[in-house]
Amino acid sequence: GIGIREVLLTSGCPGTEAKCVVRVEECRGAVDCGWGIPISEGLACVKMPCIYIPPENRFKYVWKMLIPNKTAHILPNDSAIMEVCRDTHSVTFQCETQENGNIIASVKYTVYATTETETKKSRRIETGQSRRTTTDAILVFVMLTGIIVTVGAIFAMIFMILHWAVVKSIWESKSGQDNQDKKLANKSSLRNME
Repeated sequence: GIGIREVLLTSGCPGTEAKCVVRVEECRGAVDCGWGIPISEGLACVKMPCIYIPPENRFKYVWKMLIPNKTAHILPNDSAIMEVCRDTHSVTFQCETQENGNIIASVKYTVYATTETETKKSRRIETGQSRRTTTDAILVFVMLTGIIVTVGAIFAMIFMILHWAVVKSIWESKSGQDNQDKKLANKSSLRNME
């Protein structure tokens, strides 16, 4: 295909700019550009662009309708953009960009039938609703878990406040027992050293 490439300068740019454009030049790549994305796509019609760079009238554009197991049908349209209205069945189009009789870029588009477009739209709606349902279920689960943990922490704090004497005696007995264990360990280590 063809395109435009910016040549950047990474030092010596004016002011505090880290990068600056030195020039813009044309670049070329593989002729087959694969499948394109339409400029606009409505329920009734689709606008598809050929591959080109300005000035647009520099190139010749050949639009073809691709028919399976048959020779491609060349269309009379020779502009860079073609608008096609949907039919009862899907159709594949190809645009070849030519310069001096040579193909320099080629892109394909599938224009889906009106019924297929409606089916895809309804599938998207169904998928969107199932995603929303799943997301809602996850949010409800997280909220309920958070509420339960918070209520449990509040009850634990209330219990500790109401029964502070009991909690304090348990902590003191545990810390007192830990101190006794440490003293016993120190005494036994002193005896071992003697």
